Amino acid sequence: MATKKTSSAKSPVIAENKKAAFNYFFEERHEAGMVLEGWEVKAIRDGKVQLTDGYVVIKNGEMYIIGLLINPLKTASTHVNPESARIRKLLLHKDEIRRLIGKVEQKGYTLVPINLHWKNGRVKCEVALAKGKAEHDKRDTIKDREGKREVERAMKSRNR
Repeated sequence: MATKKTSSAKSPVIAENKKAAFNYFFEERHEAGMVLEGWEVKAIRDGKVQLTDGYVVIKNGEMYIIGLLINPLKTASTHVNPESARIRKLLLHKDEIRRLIGKVEQKGYTLVPINLHWKNGRVKCEVALAKGKAEHDKRDTIKDREGKREVERAMKSRNR
């Protein structure tokens, strides 16, 4: 009988960028691999990741994520010089990157990291092609969220 790995089975989502959903409308989503060093994978397993200030850029036909913080563990090796905010390369098929370049060059579009998650023992980054929200759209989002909360409270008190 085969057993699953406990590290990837317990929580597939590592970090989420909740601020992105508030600030942008998502048009398309893409799953990209990441080029990581050994100490970074260990720190990610320990939950030392922050994605909120991250953004994606395309340079020379390659995608990079900037602003992703992976804090090194205190038990890191002495011969490794960990840099928590280094630029990390994202792996995606060339035609997908070319198509995204065309979209990003259009006015108002940007690439935003949504979350980091485990897939088959590897760290993947979900990237969205997004368009910025205007101030009134953000207010509508807040109003909808508060309305849903009030409905849930009413339903909860009614069921008692």
